[in-house]
Amino acid sequence: MKNLKSMLKSKKPLVIPGVYDALGAKIAQKVGFDAMFQTGYGTSATLFGMPDFGFIGATETVDNARRISRAVSVPVIVDADTGYGNALSVWKLVKELESAGAAGIFLEDQKWPKRCGHMQGKEIVPQEEYTEKLSAAIDARENKDFIIVARTDARATEGLDAAIERGNQNKKTGADAVFVEAPRSIDEMKKIGKEINAPLVANMIEGGATPLSSAETLNKMGFKIILYPLSVLYANTFATMNILKELKKSGETTKYKQKVVNFDQFNDLVELSKFRKMEKRYGSSKLK
Repeated sequence: MKNLKSMLKSKKPLVIPGVYDALGAKIAQKVGFDAMFQTGYGTSATLFGMPDFGFIGATETVDNARRISRAVSVPVIVDADTGYGNALSVWKLVKELESAGAAGIFLEDQKWPKRCGHMQGKEIVPQEEYTEKLSAAIDARENKDFIIVARTDARATEGLDAAIERGNQNKKTGADAVFVEAPRSIDEMKKIGKEINAPLVANMIEGGATPLSSAETLNKMGFKIILYPLSVLYANTFATMNILKELKKSGETTKYKQKVVNFDQFNDLVELSKFRKMEKRYGSSKLK
């Protein structure tokens, strides 16, 4: 498996898609991405059909991380939300996620119940409380290559300067990368890139608060991780809605024949041939 920390040292930006299940992770790997992000927003939406509003907890996050990590051979960074409790809860969560195969986490400073970083009504905990959680996460990891991304949502509650101050403090505490969530303009992003000396995360959400920019442009501003957490979820939702509307309207899906993978292509993606070979190898006839 490739090393995330070495990727962060590269001059090239690390573009990471968000996934929420094992199938999406396999597709991302097949396309050629070097890493992926387990999105809490997508996990809440697909497990419960509910918004990113504090409905998922440690159990759902760890279980999903285990499924996704087992399905691929590239690093999976997990959205750990606020850590689902205090510093001890964060310590336990990191242990469990590392054991599940995760390669890192995003840890945020919102009050619980949290909400998507591009939604209204967020609140944040005092910096001292977040530093305790971040320190616990750093102490808990056993693999030195496990990365910890410190996210702050202070831009929405206390302003950009306060968010930058938190970002710098989180870097001093020992975060491997810093994430100032939801800046509202290119100028704000440039200021973040100029004033925080750390690998930085740019969060690109279609229709979100932050302007969309190319990976090359963001990298020049100082951003190393270019995250597209919801593109897969939104694209899959769009495709599903359209083909189901057509099925409801016409009673068939012929119109979309060229816009879906076929039976054999899908079986190739989930490695059916590999398991057929295993079936022959371990079949009952071989055991007699």
